[in-house]
Amino acid sequence: MLNVVAIGGGTGLSTLLRGLREHVFTRLTVPSARHSSIAELSAIVTVADDGGSSGRLRRTFGVLSPGDVRRCLVALSEDEAMLGKLFEYRFRRGRGLTGHTMGNLLLTALTQITGDFGRALEVASEVLATRGRIYPATLAPVRLRARLDGGAIVTGETRISRSKRPIERLSLLPSRCQPVPEALGAIERAHVIFFGPGSLYTSIIPNVLVKDLAKALAASTALKVYIGNLMTQPGETTGMTASQHIAAILEHAGEKILDCAILNGSAIPTGVSRRYSAEGATPVENDVDAVRKLGVRPVLADLVSVDTVARRSVLRHNPERLARAVLSLTLSATFAKAR
Repeated sequence: MLNVVAIGGGTGLSTLLRGLREHVFTRLTVPSARHSSIAELSAIVTVADDGGSSGRLRRTFGVLSPGDVRRCLVALSEDEAMLGKLFEYRFRRGRGLTGHTMGNLLLTALTQITGDFGRALEVASEVLATRGRIYPATLAPVRLRARLDGGAIVTGETRISRSKRPIERLSLLPSRCQPVPEALGAIERAHVIFFGPGSLYTSIIPNVLVKDLAKALAASTALKVYIGNLMTQPGETTGMTASQHIAAILEHAGEKILDCAILNGSAIPTGVSRRYSAEGATPVENDVDAVRKLGVRPVLADLVSVDTVARRSVLRHNPERLARAVLSLTLSATFAKAR
C-alpha cells in the first residue's frame, strides 16, 4: 500500500482528497477492496489566504487562515453528509457572523483554546474522523507578495488573485518561515506526492516557497506528480499553457520537484467553454512536447466533470476519475521501478 501526500489549497486540493479518501485503508476496510491502496494520506495546505471569512479571522484573532484546511477536513471526513455540512455552513445574517463558516469559527476557537493551530487541526480531525492528516505548510502568519509584469508590487492573496497583469515572481512574507516538522516527515515517508489541482500562484506555489520544503521535496524518492488545471484563470494565468504552469512551479521551487504531469485529455463542453471564455478563461493548452523538454512526463486522462452551482454550470475535476488516474499512474510507476 501507498503513503500519499497531496500539496495545494483551495477547492482543487479538496476535490483530489475527496477522491483519494475512498482508497484509504481503515480497520473496517475489506483487504481486497479497491479502496485499500492507501495506507497513509497527508495533505500539506497553504495558509496564506487573507480574504473573506479567513481574512477577517486572521485580522481579528491573529490565527492562521482556516479556510483551505477546513475544506480539506470536510473532504476527508467520514461523515461528510452531516458534520461536513456543519463545518461548511455559512452564516447569511447576524451581526458579526455574516459570511463566516462554522468550520472557520470552530478552528479559530480551538486555536484559542489549545494555543496552537496544529493542535486545533488534530482535534478537528478527531471530531470529523478524517481518513488522513492535514498539515499547514508553515505555522508562520505568512502573506503573499507578487511582482507583476511592468514591475508593480502587490501584497495579499486577494489582491494578487484580482490582478489583471501577468505575475513575474511570487514571494512569501516573512521569507524565512519554517515548514511544519510533521509535514516534512510525511514527505520523507511518501511513495507519491501530488501538486494541485488548484490556483497556480495562490494555492500551489506558496507551499514550495516555504523554506526547506522544496529541498525536502527534491530529496524525496517519491514519484512527484503535477495535476493540471482544466482552465486558465483570468489575470493569474491568462494564456498560460500546461508547460508554463509547470515551469513556474519549478522556477519558484528552485529544485527538480516534478516527474510527471496528469493533464486533462477530454473535451470541455462547448456551452460551458463559451461561458468561461466570456469571463476571460480558456482551456489550458496541453503542449506536451514542451512539457517533456522540462523533464516532466505528460499523461493525459479524462478528468472533466460539470457541476451545477447556483444554477450555473461549473467545471470541476471529477474526484473519482482523478483518484483512479493518479493511483493508476503511481502503481504502474512503482511496479516499473521494482522490476
